[in-house]
Amino acid sequence: MRFFIIAVGLSIALMADFFPRTINTTVSGVNGDTVTLKSKLPIGMSGIVIHGYGGDLKSITAIIKQTSANEAKIIGKGLVAHENLPAPKTKIKAGDKVIGGYLYDNVLVLAPNADVYNEITSSYDKNWIHPDEFALFLSTIKEPTPTKENLKAFAKEYQAGLILIVKKESVVLYDPLSEKVVSKKAYNAKVTYEQAPFYMRLKKIRTGLFGSEYEGNYYKLMGNFQ
Repeated sequence: MRFFIIAVGLSIALMADFFPRTINTTVSGVNGDTVTLKSKLPIGMSGIVIHGYGGDLKSITAIIKQTSANEAKIIGKGLVAHENLPAPKTKIKAGDKVIGGYLYDNVLVLAPNADVYNEITSSYDKNWIHPDEFALFLSTIKEPTPTKENLKAFAKEYQAGLILIVKKESVVLYDPLSEKVVSKKAYNAKVTYEQAPFYMRLKKIRTGLFGSEYEGNYYKLMGNFQ
């Protein structure tokens, strides 16, 4: 019994380390599109900058990503999904609040089949976004497969912080805003069949009048996300 408790404890610790922690910090300096933070984020992690206008009035003024040990870069002006809508024009200032790994508890899973999807989602305590939601989103924009661009658009609209992608010998956490993998661990799924482009309960992603089906390989497609 003691060995079982230790084994379970180690398993929980390893799973906890796989998901990056949300980091709260502040801006210490700005030079063009380069931002220096009081506490550094892991390289590849995205974050939001929040400016306070006094009282309870606050707004997200920028999206940043950590690009090196000492620098973060501005990569967007906010999390508004529709670019034609107005966004705050406030410039980033020293003292602005930063939340690194914003919404990292909200995770979309891309897996080769239902068995692997169920194994992953039962192993971690996260707010899972079902791939059916993403499949419907792709149908709406009439695109048959995941891309960096449509994952970013989906993440903004559905408040997804991370995309968990199952690969052949690993599982990775992909940040759709920074377009970078922020965590990786070995994982050998016992896959007896693949569903392309990814596991979903819908029969197909409709991209035209008569619909279409992706006939490629799941793992080859997921190789596009490094």
